[in-house]
Amino acid sequence: MKKHLFFLVVSALVISNCAALALGALTAEEIIKRRDDNEHFDTAQVEAEMIIINRNRRIIKTMTTYAQGDNGLVIFSNPRDRGTKFLKRGDDLWMFFPDAEDLVKISGHMLNQGIMGSDFSYQDVMESDKLTDLYRFELIGEEEVEGRPCYVLEGIAREEKKVSYYRRKSWIDKERFVGLKEELYARSGRLLKVMYAPKVQKIEGRWYPMTVVMEDKLRKNTRTEFIVKAIEFDPQIPAGAFTLENLK
Repeated sequence: MKKHLFFLVVSALVISNCAALALGALTAEEIIKRRDDNEHFDTAQVEAEMIIINRNRRIIKTMTTYAQGDNGLVIFSNPRDRGTKFLKRGDDLWMFFPDAEDLVKISGHMLNQGIMGSDFSYQDVMESDKLTDLYRFELIGEEEVEGRPCYVLEGIAREEKKVSYYRRKSWIDKERFVGLKEELYARSGRLLKVMYAPKVQKIEGRWYPMTVVMEDKLRKNTRTEFIVKAIEFDPQIPAGAFTLENLK
C-alpha cells in the first residue's frame, strides 16, 4: 500500500508540473499575434535596396516605398529604373515605365512573375493582411535558426482567403517574436520558396526584419536580398500618393 501510495503521489506531482507548464506555454495563435504585432504595420515609409543574384550576376535596385493599409507605392531610384513606379490599390496593381510612358495593369498569370526579375512575385506583395487573418496555425515544434531558439509553426490557408501559398512553415524567434525563416508550399505539397531574415533590428519598440532573402525553388542558382536602409512607422503620407495620376 505504501509503495502504491508513493507512485500515486509522484504521478500527481508530474501531472501537476505538466499542467503548470502547459498553462505557461504560448498557443500558436498567441505566437503569430506577437509576430504580427512586430512585423505588421498600418502606415510606413521605407528606403530599401534589392539585390537580385542570378548565378554570378548581381543587379542592384534602389527604391522608396510608401504603404498605408491596402495601398502601396514603390518608386525606383537606381539609374536604370529611375522613375519606374509600382502601385497597389486594394486588389489592383499597376506598373508605370517612364521611358515608354506606359501604364500596365498587372493581373492574371502576371501576378506570379518576379518583380523586376527578382524572386519576389507581384503576388507576394499583394498580401497586406495579418497572418492571423490569412492562416490557421499549429505549433509543431521548436528548433534553432542560426543559434536562435525558435517556435516552429505550420499555417494552412483559411478557406475564405485568397493567398499566394496554401501552406507555410514558420520559424519564429522565441525571444523577439520575429520570423527568421519561412518555407512556402503549394496545395500539392511542392516547396515553392524559402525566405530568411538574417538581420533584425529593434525600431520604435518593435523587432523588424531589416534584411530578407528570398529563394525561388522553381528557379536555379538565384536569390534576392531585400535590404531595408531606413524605415519610419506611421509617417505622414503625401496626399494623392496612391492615385493613378501620381504614377505618370
